[in-house]
Amino acid sequence: MIIVSAWYAITDLPMNVVYMLLNVTDKMLAPRGVYSATMFISFLYICTNPFIYAVKFEPVKRVLLGLIPCKKTPPVQPTESVARTAASSRK
Repeated sequence: MIIVSAWYAITDLPMNVVYMLLNVTDKMLAPRGVYSATMFISFLYICTNPFIYAVKFEPVKRVLLGLIPCKKTPPVQPTESVARTAASSRK
């Protein structure tokens, strides 16, 4: 929950700063690009929020870890067993 709250604060802060600056001073005119950029950052939170929750879900985490190609594979254990013969067991 801390990650979600921090991500919301980071992505919503630019839009609130622009609104505050526009309301505090009468002479400040924000370029259209600033408004578009801050709106994009705010929408970025809306788009990434489900992915943050999905990554925290254990089955999704296992599937995502399985997709990583450079993951170390566990050592292969031998599957054949060596049978002892009667001659070697008499020693």
